Amino acid sequence: MCMFCKCDTVKASLTTHVVNYEGCVIVIKNVPCEECEQCGERFYTDEVAERLEKMVDAAKKLMQEISVIDYSKVA
Repeated sequence: MCMFCKCDTVKASLTTHVVNYEGCVIVIKNVPCEECEQCGERFYTDEVAERLEKMVDAAKKLMQEISVIDYSKVA
């Protein structure tokens, strides 16, 4: 169920997660999510959120101006 509009219909989807960090941009594409069919809001499972956090932390250590990571290709 959608936490925003309370619609009962969500579907599996992919999205792009973008983080701005100290003048740098971290882009993680092909991130699995659930998308509300009514309002379009996207949600991550706990597992995906934890993995995203680890990926962002790793990208922060590189401190490149722009980092683009494909979620589906990182083990």
